[in-house]
Amino acid sequence: MNVIIEKSTLKGKISAISSKSHAHRALICASLSDNESVIRCDNISKDIQATVNCLNDLGADITYLNNNFYVKPIDVSKSKDKIDCGESGSTLRFLLPIICALGLKVSIKTHGRLSQRPLYPLDRELNKNGCVIQVNDDIISVSGKLKASEFLIEGNVSSQFISGLLFALPLIDGKSKIFIKEKFESYSYVLLTLDVLKKYGITYKFENNSFELINSKYNSCDCVIEGDWSNAAFWLCAGAMLNDGLTVENLAINSVQGDKKIIDILSCFGAKIETNGNSVHISKSKFKGIVVDASDIPDLVPIICVLACCVDGNTTITNAQRLRLKESDRIKSVVNMISSFGGIAQETEDGLIISGCKLKGGVVNSYNDHRIAMSAAIASIICEKNIEIIDAESVEKSYPMFYNDFKKLNGKVKEKSDE
Repeated sequence: MNVIIEKSTLKGKISAISSKSHAHRALICASLSDNESVIRCDNISKDIQATVNCLNDLGADITYLNNNFYVKPIDVSKSKDKIDCGESGSTLRFLLPIICALGLKVSIKTHGRLSQRPLYPLDRELNKNGCVIQVNDDIISVSGKLKASEFLIEGNVSSQFISGLLFALPLIDGKSKIFIKEKFESYSYVLLTLDVLKKYGITYKFENNSFELINSKYNSCDCVIEGDWSNAAFWLCAGAMLNDGLTVENLAINSVQGDKKIIDILSCFGAKIETNGNSVHISKSKFKGIVVDASDIPDLVPIICVLACCVDGNTTITNAQRLRLKESDRIKSVVNMISSFGGIAQETEDGLIISGCKLKGGVVNSYNDHRIAMSAAIASIICEKNIEIIDAESVEKSYPMFYNDFKKLNGKVKEKSDE
């Protein structure tokens, strides 16, 4: 599906959708607990549904009714030998160690670029400690049973590997530790994992760059999924491009979600920021180019780069190498998006440099990447002419109602005719 987005001025307020990152973690913990849990989640996406489907195939019983997930824990006697992770990296990397800890023999199907995204060093550590992980194109075969050990994980590849092991270790007998080697990037995502684990009775001690399990019994817990700072960032950055700004509601200011850092980044750019309870209002001001360290906030980079087109001077994104391993090579995708609109962007060894200038508009390929599609839509605010997004339906991965919400804010979106 291609969509045309006409130039318009967004205005008003919008409620942040439920956090995909929080939902993945709560659903997993509830599925490993001792009794049924209820999880309030006002919105679901393809990635969240992928986790639900996989947990059900592993023996859980999860139903969704009136914006609530009702979660009955995994009964391994009911597990199936095939699961499908879709294109969800979180689903795959979180569940793989859990499958190993439960000692299940499972074939995992992946789609899109997920089969090309790294499993190393997670698969290395699982293979060393009682499991057999075999990758054949888009199928991952898993067998064996994980045993207690000291696991060594490089911290600069994916924090999801660490989170996956944190979920799994309470399920195996014996003392285990997770040692983090190299720079520990995206630590805030691991903090979110630890925060959710604690709510479900699991606690860890972190010292000397290692995690040691303290309490290993999962207990059921009812919870409410927070508003998603990652997807709210698109509206917050849009507000920074508008004189009257935009308001985003349903955002927990004290959240441990790492992408809450968008507020600090917008402040550094010079945006006007007002907070009131669970709502944030962002509006335009005189901007300056800044340097953004992306090591802990890789998902924010595409929309930050769109905003950088509005500022005087250059904005430099550093420590963004891992963006090449996302749903698309996001460094190339962002450069192509901005260039397609007549902007100035260039790749560097570890990131990008964006030069402030006027955007003309035009046609952009989303590369089936939800964050590129949404960033392009927001860029329409500052383009002189209409834009067209190829494969615009990619937003369904994390934000199925994105274009509807865009329209609620006075945006103009129409599906391109095949004629």
